[in-house]
Amino acid sequence: MRASTCLTRRQFLRHTSVTTTTLVATSALSPVLLSAQSPNNAIGVGCIGLGTRGGDLLNAVAPLPGVKVVAVCDVYGPHRQKGIDRSRNPAVKAYVDYRELLADRNVDAVVIATPDHWHCPMVLDAVKAGKDIYCEKGFAHTLPEAKRMRDALQQSRVVFQLGHQGRQSTAALQAKELIAQGLLGPVTLVRTGRFMSSAPDHPMWRWYGYYGQWQRPDPAQVVKEVNWDLWLGSAPRIPWNERHFWHWRCYWAYGTGQAGDLLSHELDFVQYLLGHGIPDACQCAGLNALLQDDRDVPDTWVATYQFEKLGRTVTFTGSMNTNAGQPVEVCGKEATLRFDDIAQNVGSFTVHPEGYARRKDLPAGYERGKTPNQPNHIVDFFDCVRSRGTPKCSTHEAFVETATYLMSVESYHRQRVVRWDAVKEEIV
Repeated sequence: MRASTCLTRRQFLRHTSVTTTTLVATSALSPVLLSAQSPNNAIGVGCIGLGTRGGDLLNAVAPLPGVKVVAVCDVYGPHRQKGIDRSRNPAVKAYVDYRELLADRNVDAVVIATPDHWHCPMVLDAVKAGKDIYCEKGFAHTLPEAKRMRDALQQSRVVFQLGHQGRQSTAALQAKELIAQGLLGPVTLVRTGRFMSSAPDHPMWRWYGYYGQWQRPDPAQVVKEVNWDLWLGSAPRIPWNERHFWHWRCYWAYGTGQAGDLLSHELDFVQYLLGHGIPDACQCAGLNALLQDDRDVPDTWVATYQFEKLGRTVTFTGSMNTNAGQPVEVCGKEATLRFDDIAQNVGSFTVHPEGYARRKDLPAGYERGKTPNQPNHIVDFFDCVRSRGTPKCSTHEAFVETATYLMSVESYHRQRVVRWDAVKEEIV
């Protein structure tokens, strides 16, 4: 079912509710390299998906110099209105159906922040429309989708960026260069993880409309304002389900659980640091230890990856029932490099030599000012839109990310070790 079209903008913007959010987003994603352009040369942006992450991305895009949000799209009325209010453009157009946004000649690039099962059709249609694309992780819901998306992007001239903020860290670039010099010795182990917890009456991933927001909107009103058929898309056809709409990350039909949502951030960061590609093997176990509601996906996720030719193991440990914490650690024979936080929040690192280490040139840790400041992930994308360059998390990196996290999903479902067949590009 194809829904309609352009909605008119309200007479004034409701800035009060978004000012704080906008300031936080723009300070965390402050432009480093993006240069101002005249309004006539501004890149016209269409934002597709305006919920939790989509709202944050819109906050980051709208104030950038040389960029103009000309269109917004969402199947849920209040989210569309949020897009209108935050666009900073009185003439912005609002759409229910993303295909109508793609047909808008004023749109040069799109920012996609929808549930994962929509990424493939939206990316493929955006490629056909000749729009440059910033897409949130995880890249694809299935491996066949990832192959179709990769092939279409590689055969086009479209600039593509996948949303992994860890690659914007200046400290990460310095660490990457240090590791490449061999200062840690052979890297045999990398440890990553994601830990989070909340009060028992506020189970993780059960918020409404934004992270940690537990106030439930009136279900009778919500159902009136959602185009449910468009939201479902290729997912199994089911009657309106409020929990699936708000909490889609909890169900395999729309996402890939901790694998595509959290593990993907950490393993993409490791790929940025080490560039070792798709693992040879993966063993994963998952369990709903405490969050035994109607969710499909486990609250505990432990994946171990082997890079056999490199003699390297990479681990991910995830739990939604504790805030224990696990910063990224790169363990070499001579020294361990320990970051200060999870991948997307990295700001510094320390280096811890082994007692027998002979090298005398090891730094104590991150040296501020030594490495040039890097553009944030959004700015990197728009810089490449202008230069027609390759963003840091390009199509190739997106495919590596997807194969990696889907190996953990397949291992969990098959209850055994799975391997990557590099010739057939299959998980076996």
